[in-house]
Amino acid sequence: MRLLILVWFVSFGWVFSAAAQSGSDVVWVQIEAHSTLQEAQSRAQIIAAELEDVNGFALGNGWYGIALGPYRRTDAQRVLDVYRAQRQIPQDSYIALSATYRQQFFPPGADVLRRGALEAPQEAAPSETAQTPQEEAVPEASPEVIDETPQQARNSERRLSKQERKNLQIALQWAGHYSGGIDGAFGRGTRRSMESWQVANGFEPTGILTTLQRETLIGQYNAVLEGLDLALVSDARAGIDIKIPKALVQFDRHDYPFAHYKSVDQSGVQVVLISQEGSQSTLAALYDVMQTLEIVPMLGPRQLRRTSFELTGEGDQFISYTEASLKNGQIKGFTLVWPAQDEARRTRVIEEMRASLIRTDGVLTLAQARLDEQAIDLVSGLEIRKPDRAGSGFFTDASGTLVTSSGLVEGCTRITIDDDEASITNTVAEFGLAILTPQASLAPRQVAQLASGATRLRTEILVGGYPYGGVLDAPTLSVGQLVDMSGLRGEEHLLRLSIGLQRGDVGGPVLSETGQVIGMITLPGATDQQLPAKVQFALKASEITAALPQGQQSTAVSEGQEALQVDEIAERARGMTALVSCWE
Repeated sequence: MRLLILVWFVSFGWVFSAAAQSGSDVVWVQIEAHSTLQEAQSRAQIIAAELEDVNGFALGNGWYGIALGPYRRTDAQRVLDVYRAQRQIPQDSYIALSATYRQQFFPPGADVLRRGALEAPQEAAPSETAQTPQEEAVPEASPEVIDETPQQARNSERRLSKQERKNLQIALQWAGHYSGGIDGAFGRGTRRSMESWQVANGFEPTGILTTLQRETLIGQYNAVLEGLDLALVSDARAGIDIKIPKALVQFDRHDYPFAHYKSVDQSGVQVVLISQEGSQSTLAALYDVMQTLEIVPMLGPRQLRRTSFELTGEGDQFISYTEASLKNGQIKGFTLVWPAQDEARRTRVIEEMRASLIRTDGVLTLAQARLDEQAIDLVSGLEIRKPDRAGSGFFTDASGTLVTSSGLVEGCTRITIDDDEASITNTVAEFGLAILTPQASLAPRQVAQLASGATRLRTEILVGGYPYGGVLDAPTLSVGQLVDMSGLRGEEHLLRLSIGLQRGDVGGPVLSETGQVIGMITLPGATDQQLPAKVQFALKASEITAALPQGQQSTAVSEGQEALQVDEIAERARGMTALVSCWE
């Protein structure tokens, strides 16, 4: 019979070389769909015992399809017609494109989406006894797939549910043809977008999608998820059910308040589930903490609401999206980390995760937190983002204006004074000086009093700074001596000091025995010579005064005073010194 059907097909010119097939020629006969993988696998096995070429694929949105094929369009139509007539497949079976299907689950281990069309099975060929002599003498014309007319398309469109109509708008929006609201109403905007999509895909622009065109559009929409194995996982401890790309991540551990799903095969993808008890203040604190993590780059939109928040962190290498909400005293949500330059899949995965998240009984508690891997640079197993460089600065007025080294803040995407955002308002590149203004007014404990005159040589000086780049919570004080009123080459804007400092002290204030600031620690100039360890330089207070805003110049400068106790000078230094961080 196989030979017979082959001869029969050849006689009507229906057998072509597989090499001549285009992707649009290869189609499938979709016969069943099931909402669970187990049910779909069971049905596929039963059908495969009766029919040939049975395959099972994920369809997306939690559905699994069973299809026959792949065939050429003409053969697929014959299979559809014959099997329908013999009642071997449901009457609502239809021809589907390969783009409709995602990962294959039946037969186990098979991957036939990319292979050429098969010959139609002999069972689908017309039997000799079923043909009359007249039928043999006058062969039937080659069956072609004839699409619906606009009226037929409109009739089939009326049978769509509201959610199916919304899904079409969503797919049109994703394809870049629709910008209206997702309301399931096919008004002028939706019709124009349908026409635009038809033109872009080689269909007649009628503004009404046929059944085949709707299947093609949804197939395109779901095609970007192929190979991700997007499937529902239930994390009972976290109390969250959610779809995640199981082909790219796998469960790692629970670390209150997070459940970690680490990257598989260096995919660069991570999923973090968020689960904890809390209140509005807890939610706000979590919002702040998330923004300190390495997996949440600094750039990107973010919003804190009364009972929820969203965070997008956009970096050169990856983009992360976080959302969490407060309900019934529990905060739950997720973070998805995805490689940059893959927006089509990233946005689709986020949509699927958001739509599928279900809050179940259970929540991670502090009692479950692991205490064996605590580190100052970790938050519940997630690395805290660190600045690219950090140094020191000091306040010159009561609102938080700050002086620091320009070399510390040049080229920074973001600058912070302690934990507060700041921007550069003035620089003096010649002297390596920068003036910073906080975005919100600060209230420093002490403000620098800049010396107006010279200071005696060989007097003791004190420097405030953050030599270890913020590892310590408070500034460190170093004691040294004023050696010269100029630099090694006679630079009149510099002071030469004898004091042991670290690079993080750059930008810190130099206080004299009167408690006045006589200079700011600067970066050493370029030289081919190796200077002794305790040779340091400071920009003179007079140059700092000249760079300050006009209104500050008189209030920041202080006339000569009497010597103070060391502990009083130290208190002034600690109160005016701040950590300056550069984030790129």
